[in-house]
Amino acid sequence: MNAPLCTLRLAAVNIDGVLLNDTFSPVLHQLVVEWGGTYTAELEQRLLSQSQSAAARAMAGATGTDASEQEVLRAYFAARERYVREHPVRPVDGAVPLLKRLRALGLDLVCYGGLGADHFERHLGESASWFTAPGYICTNDFRPGIREIAEDCFGLRREQVLFIDDAASFAVRARELDVPFIGHPSSFEHGFQPALMRAAGTRHMVGSPDEIDEALVRRLDREAGEGTVWQDAARPRGAEVCI
Repeated sequence: MNAPLCTLRLAAVNIDGVLLNDTFSPVLHQLVVEWGGTYTAELEQRLLSQSQSAAARAMAGATGTDASEQEVLRAYFAARERYVREHPVRPVDGAVPLLKRLRALGLDLVCYGGLGADHFERHLGESASWFTAPGYICTNDFRPGIREIAEDCFGLRREQVLFIDDAASFAVRARELDVPFIGHPSSFEHGFQPALMRAAGTRHMVGSPDEIDEALVRRLDREAGEGTVWQDAARPRGAEVCI
């Protein structure tokens, strides 16, 4: 039997871009360009993983539109609805095996994101049994939600929760709070997330859920206990035993 993890107790996994394909970046890019704006790294940082209100204000400011916040949001969701007709929302390859690996390591699981729970139920309902109650947490009102998920919802210390997210802005906050973090940035061709995530100092960055294996989780478990998750130190990825 594998040794239990020493520090980590919960894995909090972002829904869109980690478990589901990225259907946000392409639509944001499309609207910015159509409305006469320039899609830059700085703008993308202000759009992704923000509250809907904050993203709408950033969109309006970058494009010069005189549309109201609610009008911007309606335009965005209408464009996204058209986009997903041709590019359906789906679990990414390796998403369900990742959930199984995390649970096999003894971790509780919760999913989070900026849309309502119906989005989770519609696209991941068949995998709901892998998640710990409440299963899904909407973080639109308290971005990025690190403290709220770890402390308020689960009563855990921040170093006990492993966050897996696709947004560099989330990585920036994770570093400020010194919480365990794995980055899974979007590969969208016009996006800047991989570079922004590296600039944020993310040490553990993957291109697919398959790369989040037992060795990586155990490495993060050790680093979480030592407080070295965000320290730039080369360490072996062997399995550790709690004593």
